[in-house]
Amino acid sequence: MVTEAVSVIIPTFNREHCLMRALDSALAQSYPIQEIIVVDDGSTDATEKLIQGSYPTVIYIKQENHGVSAARNRGIKNSLGSWLAFLDSDDEWFPDKLEKQFLTLEQQPEFKIIHSDEIWIRNGVEVNPKNKHEKSGGFIFEKCLPLCAISPSAVLIHRELFAELGMFDESLPACEDYDLWLRICSRYPVLYVKQKLLRKYGGHEDQLSKQHWGMDRFRIDALHRLLNEGVLSESQKTAAKETLIKKCKILISGAEKRKNKELLEKIRPILAVYRN
Repeated sequence: MVTEAVSVIIPTFNREHCLMRALDSALAQSYPIQEIIVVDDGSTDATEKLIQGSYPTVIYIKQENHGVSAARNRGIKNSLGSWLAFLDSDDEWFPDKLEKQFLTLEQQPEFKIIHSDEIWIRNGVEVNPKNKHEKSGGFIFEKCLPLCAISPSAVLIHRELFAELGMFDESLPACEDYDLWLRICSRYPVLYVKQKLLRKYGGHEDQLSKQHWGMDRFRIDALHRLLNEGVLSESQKTAAKETLIKKCKILISGAEKRKNKELLEKIRPILAVYRN
């Protein structure tokens, strides 16, 4: 098998307690890795000491706290590999994760993005994802509309896609991956390895989904911007509008119950545009 240069990018913020697990799983890969880059997004714990003391081969970059998108983008800009693999600092790859993805790419080299299935761990217990979370490949734009259809820790992306379509949107506090997958999947098919190649750990308090109420407000921002860019086909545009309207209605209902005037003033005009 011809090996490709791959950079692993791990954003982290106060994850000293689980970062070692992620790093060890990257270092244990059966596929050769050119570099592992940890971007520390302003941690106040002992993350820096951990990296410098136990992982001398890892490239460590520390920045002020600007969010996960800024951390990933910093890693992209400082990486050398033609392929970029992302690993969240609370997740864990299986040793053959990258090898199996590159073996699949070798058979279909025209693809520029590939992901895989995964195991979900919530509060230390393995859970079964719902049908709506089922992973797939091909032209999956419509499947990406309701929710995030690709996990950052499962994906492997060629650098060319970032050069063409841009990086993670740093203005989004959350759902930045949802936004990127929409941009990519509206133009390109996705390759999929139907094997569980990683463990995703959830349930902890520092997850973005627990920090932000109404995550759909960020998805609405992403959909609204994509629709205004004029890059979607007619069928994609129709599906995106239907999803945006549905999400706006749900969010407005929740905002009315919470008496969130600011959110209502933002979402109602967007809904009015697409209902006409």
